[in-house]
Amino acid sequence: MTAAEPLPAWAVPPPGGFTAEDLDRIPDLPPHTELIDGSLVFVSPQKYFHSLTMFLLEAGLRATVPEHFGVVREMALKLGRRNRPEPDVMVLRAEAVTDEAEETGYRAKDAVLVIEVVSPDSEERDRKRKPQLYAEAGIPHFWRVEKGEGRHPVVHVYELDTTTGAYVPTGIHRDRLKLPVPFDIDIDLTAIDRL
Repeated sequence: MTAAEPLPAWAVPPPGGFTAEDLDRIPDLPPHTELIDGSLVFVSPQKYFHSLTMFLLEAGLRATVPEHFGVVREMALKLGRRNRPEPDVMVLRAEAVTDEAEETGYRAKDAVLVIEVVSPDSEERDRKRKPQLYAEAGIPHFWRVEKGEGRHPVVHVYELDTTTGAYVPTGIHRDRLKLPVPFDIDIDLTAIDRL
């Protein structure tokens, strides 16, 4: 960019930072731009492990999800005026998932489970800030996925403690993810070797 070229609209934040609605109005934003605490967050190119893990979890959830839920991946989640992250995979109440081709995201009250696959550039956000934001928004279930040995995912499962408003760990899963909540889930994590 030369000195004569104007800066893109998103290069300079407005006073008080960006809002969730701004993400739909700002032209030419890079794909998968998130809003955390009023600041735009740009993601680096996805690693192979990240892509495979999202596919594995999405497929596993779709295989067992009851009809009153829907599964989406890489869609924005509006948590408030200044926060609109993009979880890697989400389980939503079915009525939130419509046939609208123009949907750009969902509301926190529609999310039942959010999943973040940790990447080197997002470790702090995925391990600390995003779980805090999801818990404050009242989302009942959160999974954080780390890279284990080889390319095997390790899934850290959390459930919202409604008395404290924070997530509590309920398990760490390495080979098989078998859970009764938010519905009966059974995912063979070693199946990543066959993808």
